[in-house]
Amino acid sequence: MASIRELHQQLLRKERSAVEIAQESLNQIDALEPKLHSFLHITRDRALEQANQVDAKLAAGEEIGLLAGIPIGIKDNLCTQGIPTTCASKILQNFVPPYESTVTQKLRDAGAVMVGKTNLDEFAMGGSTETSAFAKTANPWDTARVPGGSSGGSAAAVAGGECVVSLGSDTGGSIRQPASFCGIVGMKPTYGLVSRYGLVAFASSLDQIGPFGRSVEDAAILLSAIAGYDPKDSTSLKVEIPDYTQFLIPDLKGKKVGIITETFGEGLDPDVEKAVRAAIEQLKALGAEVREISCPRFRYGIAAYYIIAPSEASANLARYDGVRYGKRIENAEDLMDMYTRTRAEGFGAEVKRRIMIGTYALSAGYYDAYYIKAQKVRTLIKQDFENAFESVDVLVSPTAPTTAFKIGDKSADPLSMYLIDLMTIPVNLAGLPGMSVPCGFDSQGLPIGLQIVGNVLREDQVFQVAYAYEQATEWHKRVPQL
Repeated sequence: MASIRELHQQLLRKERSAVEIAQESLNQIDALEPKLHSFLHITRDRALEQANQVDAKLAAGEEIGLLAGIPIGIKDNLCTQGIPTTCASKILQNFVPPYESTVTQKLRDAGAVMVGKTNLDEFAMGGSTETSAFAKTANPWDTARVPGGSSGGSAAAVAGGECVVSLGSDTGGSIRQPASFCGIVGMKPTYGLVSRYGLVAFASSLDQIGPFGRSVEDAAILLSAIAGYDPKDSTSLKVEIPDYTQFLIPDLKGKKVGIITETFGEGLDPDVEKAVRAAIEQLKALGAEVREISCPRFRYGIAAYYIIAPSEASANLARYDGVRYGKRIENAEDLMDMYTRTRAEGFGAEVKRRIMIGTYALSAGYYDAYYIKAQKVRTLIKQDFENAFESVDVLVSPTAPTTAFKIGDKSADPLSMYLIDLMTIPVNLAGLPGMSVPCGFDSQGLPIGLQIVGNVLREDQVFQVAYAYEQATEWHKRVPQL
């Protein structure tokens, strides 16, 4: 599958129609879905109808934007009017939203072609896309392995060429970690840059929607389209949104890059360390000034996150009670029986685990001991980043401590699964922008990601560093042989 800009040029030159491009994407989905299971719903008719509209505009001599006619996958926790939005949970199995999320509306207005809703960990809770109630997504580089999570379907769909770009959501690493595992680019923007209206909430102070692409430029184009103030989201930032592609400069002279020392050491796969260290040398060769930076409280991120995120999930998921929408148990004896049985049957084990942790942390007597303490730690982690950004423009680290693991490897050990997000979680706690770009392969041929973190609203710096690195290397050009 070509890049957004290449496809746009083909459309303008009338070399291909939007319908042909959409059909190519749908054909790839038909060929690969039996192996990958990236999608929960394939929106074939909608896609061809949207593509037809783009062709009609071109035929009438109207101008089209860069995203018009571009096949895109949407994570199935973003509300799409008239199309099921399940969050990969039985409790929302038959839920069809009566409204459209802000980001998907923006993409529709831009003429993007939605080919389907992608698989995820149930309610975005997981790091491997194995907690989905409907399917386990496979990694296109090795179908015996996980694609990462929770946005594993979105990452696998782009890596496998089923769509050009896709949207994911990132609460503790759910865009960057699957991007690393699948060898593509994934970006989590500054908290509040992209509207969360219509994103089914997991942890409201951490969730952020962002793009996946094969290249940094594709991610920049997609972010430019979805970012911006939205009065429907109370956490949305009122800031000017630039065209992020203007920051794609292949030169890093004068840029200061900090290596987060705490992300190297025990638990880091040697192949990952080698690739990331080589990437840092490449940044130096491009003219960047590189120095070691300590973020001493970085390592408390996971502990703080697994109190804050489940607490917010416990509050957010209280609405799934079988009353207004979603699953409802028949033949209940009374209201309490209906509530408890609906939730017992509707939620999977990981979601129940997190609801219970959160409810416990928020309960009388424990709120101060756990929740308030975790929020204080969050502030300290934020301060570490603030101190770091006084002397550097961006920070770099491995995206994940390992490459993709085998399906089933960590299912019985939630703690080892949680540790996969060691490098990404602190970025969410501080609300910063972070990106994963491909930076190599391990001895088994599995992709490795380099994480680049910027200061608040400094997506421009992240894009510049990522683009310069990408253009100087060949990693992003390698595709899985399915």
